[in-house]
Amino acid sequence: MRVYDCTAVPPPANPPRDHATLSLMRSAFLLVLSVCLHAADPTFRDVTAWAKSGKADELRNLLTADKLGKGSARFDFGPDFLFAIETKSKPQIVINDDAPRRMTRVKGSDIWYATATLKTSRTHNYRYLIDGKPFGGQTDVPAWGPYAYPMPNVPAGKLDGKHVHESRIYPGMKCDYWVYVPAQYDANSPAPVMVWQDGEVFVPRELPYRSQIIWDNLTHLKKIPPVIHILISPGYVGSTRIRSEQYDMMDDTYVRFLRDEILTEVGKKYKLRQDGYSRAIGGDSSGGICAFNAAYTHPELFTRVLSRIGSFTSIQWKPGVIDGGNVYPYKVRKEPKRNIRAWLQEGSEDLENDHGSWPATNLALANSLKLKEYDFYLSWGNGTHARMGGNVEMAEELIWLWRGYDPAKTSDTFIMDPAEKDKPFFRVKALNRETPLP
Repeated sequence: MRVYDCTAVPPPANPPRDHATLSLMRSAFLLVLSVCLHAADPTFRDVTAWAKSGKADELRNLLTADKLGKGSARFDFGPDFLFAIETKSKPQIVINDDAPRRMTRVKGSDIWYATATLKTSRTHNYRYLIDGKPFGGQTDVPAWGPYAYPMPNVPAGKLDGKHVHESRIYPGMKCDYWVYVPAQYDANSPAPVMVWQDGEVFVPRELPYRSQIIWDNLTHLKKIPPVIHILISPGYVGSTRIRSEQYDMMDDTYVRFLRDEILTEVGKKYKLRQDGYSRAIGGDSSGGICAFNAAYTHPELFTRVLSRIGSFTSIQWKPGVIDGGNVYPYKVRKEPKRNIRAWLQEGSEDLENDHGSWPATNLALANSLKLKEYDFYLSWGNGTHARMGGNVEMAEELIWLWRGYDPAKTSDTFIMDPAEKDKPFFRVKALNRETPLP
C-alpha cells in the first residue's frame, strides 16, 4: 500500500530572495536544460552570451525581427528570462507593474535587452516604456517549473484517441474525447480518474501547455497516483456548439452525461475506480464552473475539483426561470457542506462584462468556501482570462488535489487545513486606479 503524501511541492509561495537559493534554482534548471534540449538548440546561457558579446544577428535570427520590433521577443527557461526589443530610443521594461528597469544595448545594433529571474509556476506581464509611453509587451507569460520539462528516464504515457461519442442525454450531440493513460497503468488494478473539460487543448504533448509532460513526471515521481486523464471536447448538435449549455448550467445533466456515457464507455476499455474519492474533475472558464458544479451536485462521483478562471457568472441565468453560476458564492454559504476539495485559480485582470465580474465572483466563492470550512485553495495572480495561468501551475494543483491519496481507501473526509482557519477572509485593499487629486 502506498500513501501519496505529496508534501514535496507546497502551494505557490513567495519567490526566494537570497542569492544562494536563487543560484541553486538556476543551476537545477540548467542541469535539466543540458539533459533535455538538443545539443544544437541554444541554451539560456548561449543567448545571454550573444547579447553581452554583441551578436545581434544571432539574436535577430532566434527572436525574429518582427517580434523584436513589436516588443514581444523573449527567451526563457524556468525562472530565467531574457527580454529584447529593437528601437532607436532607449527603452525601459516594466515587469508585473514593478519599478521600470534599465535595459542594455547590444553592441553595434538597436537591440536592447534585460534579464530577470522570475517566480516559476505562475504567469507574468511585461511592457516597455519608450520616451515615457507604454509600448509592446505581453500578458500571461508562463515561467515553467521543473516538472514542465522532460526528465531523464521518465516513461511517457499513451494518448488514446480521438474518439467520437454520440450522446443520448444530449439528443443529437456529438463530441470528441481522448484518453491519456500513464505508463504505470496496471490493467489488473482500477485506476484513479481525472476528467478535463475542453480536453482538446491538452492533446499536443509539448507546447503550449506541456500537460502530458507534467502528468508523466508527477506520476513517475509518485507525486500523484497513476491517474487516467479523460479529455473531452464540448459537444455539437449539427454545426452548433453547445458548450455553454453543457458547462454553465446549474443542474446535474452534464455530470450524468459523464457518469452514464463517457465514464461507462471508457470503462469498457480501461479499469477505472468507481469511488468519488478517486476521481477528480477540472476545467477553465465555463469548464471551471462545470467542474465545480459536477462535484457539488454529485460528490459521490467527484471529490477533487480544479476550477481555473471559473465562470461563476450569469451566462446561463434567466431571471425567474433558471439559476446561473452567479448564485454559487451564495449557494455554498446557505446549503449543507459537500465533501469536496477545491483549488480555485484566478487573475486580477480577468473579465468584466455583462455576465459579471470573474475576479469578484471567484473571490466571493473563495470566502464562501472558507466560511463553510471547505478544504480549498485560492491561487491568485495578475493574469487575464487565459488558460495559461492555470496550466503553468498544473504541477502544484495536482499535487495539492491528490495529496494524501491512499489507493486502499474508497472515501475520506476532507477538512480545512488548520493553517487556513487562522487566516482572514480575502479582502480588496487596493484598486488599479490612481488616487484623484483633491
